[in-house]
Amino acid sequence: MRTTSNPAFRNLPTTGGYANFNYSQGQTAPYGQTPSAPPQTARPMTIDDVVTKTAITLGLAVLTGALTYLVGPPAVALALPAALIGLVISLVIVFKKKVSPALVIAYSAVEGVFLGGISYVFGALFDPGIIIQAIAGTVGVFAAMLVVYKTGAIRVTPKLTKWIIGALAGVVVLMLVNLLASFFTPGGLGLRDGSWLAIAFSLLCIGIAAFSFLLDFDAADKAIKGGVDAKFAWYIAFGLMTTLVWLYLEILRLLSYFQSSD
Repeated sequence: MRTTSNPAFRNLPTTGGYANFNYSQGQTAPYGQTPSAPPQTARPMTIDDVVTKTAITLGLAVLTGALTYLVGPPAVALALPAALIGLVISLVIVFKKKVSPALVIAYSAVEGVFLGGISYVFGALFDPGIIIQAIAGTVGVFAAMLVVYKTGAIRVTPKLTKWIIGALAGVVVLMLVNLLASFFTPGGLGLRDGSWLAIAFSLLCIGIAAFSFLLDFDAADKAIKGGVDAKFAWYIAFGLMTTLVWLYLEILRLLSYFQSSD
């Protein structure tokens, strides 16, 4: 279940938690003792839990993002602090042992502020319509990959999983190297300067983000079938949120390249 490119799913249990007995499967109670009844535990997660929690996180991000965008120029100053706070919260969520709905909600709100600020910057530098195009593109990719997963057009196999995780790791390394190189050479490796290489790199990132949805859907599907606690739906919502944020930023960046070349 944890073979996914999204670190948020590292906290999903590998087995269900709905009816855990005091003795493991196939193990009997000590001689002369009567096995105790299974303890009452929380209900198992359903698809409704995933949809509801995801809708809450995305809805909050859209709301705070829209409000930040409408603030105007001050939104620019909010983008960097929101990004740093969002990073810290995300790390706490990933490494925290217990599910924390409050942290996931806080992350969504802060990410909305970050996206609103970044969107305002791109809208000011280019045509404001680029924001609507990026949102439409993100929704379109998400919906398309959901259909691909549900229809089984592309099956999530161990080989595909390793390929996606490897590609994601490679892209992250390239981003870091490009960032470091930019301190010494203008434009770094040229992966973010609007050139044809930058366009190709953004397309690659969009493709990897899109395929990452397949792993996210598969992890959620296995969690539901495994009967894990319903509270873990917040982890899934957080995981989907992180992928959506990355996808939106890459699409926004790609559209800005085409605007620059006009």
